[in-house]
Amino acid sequence: MTDFLTGLALVLVIEGLFLALFPKRLKEILTLLERSPMEALRIGGLTAAALGVLGVWLLRG
Repeated sequence: MTDFLTGLALVLVIEGLFLALFPKRLKEILTLLERSPMEALRIGGLTAAALGVLGVWLLRG
């Protein structure tokens, strides 16, 4: 559980840094996401999740 909470905290740190350093660019990206087809977003999300699982498996395996 400690590892999970540490990972969650790191996600918050990274997202916070992006918001603080690149707010304009982040708004542009969100606008782009809004115009993207749902299927492309779904495939991108599943790909990111699979890469994350693979990364954890390689690091912890």
